[in-house]
Amino acid sequence: MKNKYKIYALVVLIAGGIFTSCSKWDVTPRDQISTESIAKTKDGIINVTNGVYALFKDQVMFNGFIDDNNQYLRQYFQMSDFASDDIVCGQVTTDPLYYSFTYTHSPDQDNSRFFWYVAYKMINGANTVIDIIENSGEIEPDQTVYQILGENYFLRAFTEFNLLRFYAFLPTVGNPESDPGIILRLDPAEPAKKARATVKESYDQVIADARKAASLMTMVRGKEYASKEAAWALLSRVYLYLDNNDMAIAYADSVINSGRFSLETADSYPSYFPNAITRNETIFLIAFTQQDNRGKFGSIASMIYSDGNSGWGEEYASESLRDVMDEHLEDVRWKYIDTLYNEDGSVHKKNGIEVYYITKFSFQDGDPNLSSPVMFRLAEMYLNRAEGYAKKGNEAKALDDVNEIRKNRGLEESLYTSVPAGQTILDVVLKERRIELAFEGHRTYDLIRNHRDIIRKYWGYHITGIQVPDIDPNNPPSGYPGLDIKWNDPITLYYIPSDEILANDLCVQNP
Repeated sequence: MKNKYKIYALVVLIAGGIFTSCSKWDVTPRDQISTESIAKTKDGIINVTNGVYALFKDQVMFNGFIDDNNQYLRQYFQMSDFASDDIVCGQVTTDPLYYSFTYTHSPDQDNSRFFWYVAYKMINGANTVIDIIENSGEIEPDQTVYQILGENYFLRAFTEFNLLRFYAFLPTVGNPESDPGIILRLDPAEPAKKARATVKESYDQVIADARKAASLMTMVRGKEYASKEAAWALLSRVYLYLDNNDMAIAYADSVINSGRFSLETADSYPSYFPNAITRNETIFLIAFTQQDNRGKFGSIASMIYSDGNSGWGEEYASESLRDVMDEHLEDVRWKYIDTLYNEDGSVHKKNGIEVYYITKFSFQDGDPNLSSPVMFRLAEMYLNRAEGYAKKGNEAKALDDVNEIRKNRGLEESLYTSVPAGQTILDVVLKERRIELAFEGHRTYDLIRNHRDIIRKYWGYHITGIQVPDIDPNNPPSGYPGLDIKWNDPITLYYIPSDEILANDLCVQNP
């Protein structure tokens, strides 16, 4: 399948008309693939669809060259997790991940520019397939054609949603009726200049696309492809962001009750992520093979793990997260935090920061840089449902779902019988979400959408203007940029990349 992905990705890129000049702004934020550039056959639409999937993981020429760091998923995890309180940066770095970590955003930061560019390439590829199937009249519809159509609606919805998280206020933060959302591109032939829809209009489109996807897909092509259940999982996540608890619960129920998935157990969970493509907890992932391996300079793992030679290993699990997990050292989720020790048994420090590597993106086929990142899994559905129940005041059902996770993570003797004193049921659910979904792209937005500040009162290079080794770890400073972030601070938004602003005068910039 990998060879097919590579070929089809190349088809999309060639059709897209990639520029080769080295001028800083010589990139187009919107791909120009058209319905005239591919065969209007079943094989043709499958080829382009596989090319869209490949864009999640392929290194794409951008601004005239291919950079090892440029990959949609690498930027996705940088721009989400590195802005959270789960990760600490161990040094100053020239990698653009540092902008996400320190909230020193700019309209021309490379990770954001590349992410925006590839996201709209993916959307345009999906639009091309949708347009051919629905409007050309040249493809006889059958179960496979409807499945491919549904997958493209899913890919468009998922990509739109991820853009919304990074570039627009969440619905529970601002005014969805008036806040600018994203540019909704629904037709491969539409003009390049287009204004941003509102947040409400943008989320309405995501929901419409995901529902359409679910209604069309009836085949199971593998966990590396979209499915009806993946669309339901996306809808559950989206409705959680909209604070529509009934719908978040309903779609989580649909996935949980589908009979297609089961939670990993305490015995199997430690080996889950390296083997996610074959495991029953996985709903949808991006499949990597050894041929996709970005190695020690460009893989996701290279940022957060090193065996001494396998990657940069510049970012670690934060003290804040570890303090939460310290309550239960028997929790098997510790297996994905790898402590680096000195010869005397003490924890090794880099620039005064303790080194706790993260291995959720390592050891597929035993390779420290290889994994197939999971986008949706069953545990999230239990936690989505638990949060929905918590907000509806159904404490018993929320605890049942939290306990379903805990009893499969080595905590059978530490199940909740009630909400601990001084906490709310929502506190309990969000704590479990933090531990279970750590480093998977959720934490920053779980805090923001629930009106909780991002508190990073631990020392690290998110504290700007001072030298980390000079900080007293027992008395960390406060008030520095990037240390405490208010949930409604515009600094949480990424700027619309300058490429789009310069090419599209209808697009307004973020504050």
